Amino acid sequence: MNKRQRFLAFATVGAVICTAGFTPSLSQAADAGDGAKEGSYAETHGLTAHDVKNINALNERALAVGQPGKPPAGAPPFRTPALVDDRETPPAEPLDRMPDAYRAYGGRATTVVNNYIRKWQQVYSQRDGKKQQMTEEQRENLSYGCVGVTWINSGFYPTNKLAFAFFDENKYKNDLKNTSPRPNETRAEFEGRIAKASFDEGKGFKRARDVASIMNKALENAHDEGTYLKNLKTDLTNKSDALLHEDSRSNFYSALRNTPSFRERDGGNYDPSKMKAVIYSKHFWSGQDQRGSADKRKYGDAEAFRPDQGTGLVDMSKDRNIPRSPARPGEGWVNFDYGWFGAQTAADADETTWTHGDHYHAPNSGLGPMHVHESKFRKWSAGYADFDRGTYVITFIPKSWNTAPDKVEQGWP
Repeated sequence: MNKRQRFLAFATVGAVICTAGFTPSLSQAADAGDGAKEGSYAETHGLTAHDVKNINALNERALAVGQPGKPPAGAPPFRTPALVDDRETPPAEPLDRMPDAYRAYGGRATTVVNNYIRKWQQVYSQRDGKKQQMTEEQRENLSYGCVGVTWINSGFYPTNKLAFAFFDENKYKNDLKNTSPRPNETRAEFEGRIAKASFDEGKGFKRARDVASIMNKALENAHDEGTYLKNLKTDLTNKSDALLHEDSRSNFYSALRNTPSFRERDGGNYDPSKMKAVIYSKHFWSGQDQRGSADKRKYGDAEAFRPDQGTGLVDMSKDRNIPRSPARPGEGWVNFDYGWFGAQTAADADETTWTHGDHYHAPNSGLGPMHVHESKFRKWSAGYADFDRGTYVITFIPKSWNTAPDKVEQGWP
């Protein structure tokens, strides 16, 4: 194993974390049944304050590794004491070794990261029809946790620029008008709760799938970007889709050219027909404005990260990966969770599978080894009390990559 003992400085507020938090009061927890809203991420996964600090530091470093020269935006000028990096790169697995069965319960199947590597090599690794052994660099990326799972499948650290969601404006207005705050509930808490309930992740996911389908059709037989954009605009026109009116510099129209693998010789090599649009998801907290109301940071910003009502696009430029602020002693929250979908074709969203991780890989520490989950959509979209936003993000990978198979068999029967 590639053991690291480097000391890292990290940002207290602006750090990128994946799976950490302080255990909240039990009153904050909810039933974690299939599709039910869950309690905090930290409580569910047994994470401690020490885990929080290390995960913060290590995932800040992941962002720097994934996007060289682009440090996390919004990081404060002060730093916390240095911490030991006890993350380890999982060892290589033989290419011909079959995975063991996952442990399945309540819409989710779970396994250790080493076994996921075996499954990935059997199912997802193919390049031009040939199975590939997961490289040391890929295993290094995977070791960061939930974002690592998406990272090794998307080919570069997620940028989250082409995100979609659905917000029911009428429901929000009606609920604000026709319901009252709960006892001792602040106005910000009330508005945040109503706003969270007005997001429909199923419809947000459907919008992303529909747009990805339009993009994939436009990619067919388009051997230059100009042809791809022409095809895209033609299909949008035929469908009277509001995305047609996006500015030419919009993330929607520039997403393909800004994808690293599109430009690489062993990827798309600037040929759109060699690429395909795929999907992943990010859950996060809305109250990230450090200059705004403290109540909104605790209970959610009802106005933040709403999708455009016409296009469904979410402006993610103000996403600083800042977690929810504690409202009571002992509370602490995870700032995001990533899930990989790829290009599955099951028409029923409930039959789709989302692959994600619990925390960074540290088998020789108190945190323990990383686990990988395969969750049905209802389980994935239920989220945790840490999050009040769920976006569905489109990115591009070469068609020669099989990291987005049509069907994912949950738990490897």
